[in-house]
Amino acid sequence: MTKAQQTYERVHALVESGTQKAAAFKQLAEEYGQPVDSVRGAYYGHKRVLERGDEPSTGSRPSPRRSRKRETTTEDAVASAVATLRSAIDSIEIELETARDRANEAQAEYEAMQAASTGRIEQIRAKIAVLDPEAGEVSGAAGKAEARKEAKGS
Repeated sequence: MTKAQQTYERVHALVESGTQKAAAFKQLAEEYGQPVDSVRGAYYGHKRVLERGDEPSTGSRPSPRRSRKRETTTEDAVASAVATLRSAIDSIEIELETARDRANEAQAEYEAMQAASTGRIEQIRAKIAVLDPEAGEVSGAAGKAEARKEAKGS
């Protein structure tokens, strides 16, 4: 079994158990000690092999060579063009799926940060109020600008 096949099956099993695909990629990346993009690439590489109906390469046996044709017919040229265009569609679909997965990961990270930050911000504001009761409610970009002015003046 190839590493790509193993990755594909593990991701598939995690997704079937209710894990989001992006989280499954991240989990396997941590387990394998590899970047998330490497795990994602292995998954989609094996997925392409399955969709084409090819046998996965194990690296131990060379793939059979295609015989060369001496003559190109119109039908061959059209078939080659259609195959190239279909391959382009497959590549675009994979890129879209990958981009969607990255967007989902980013959205989940944003939501987690947003949920965690609300309480932290309030705690920090309470500490500021205790330390400097005259500071008032200055926050966000205006607070940053005021803090920069005070730091330059000191």
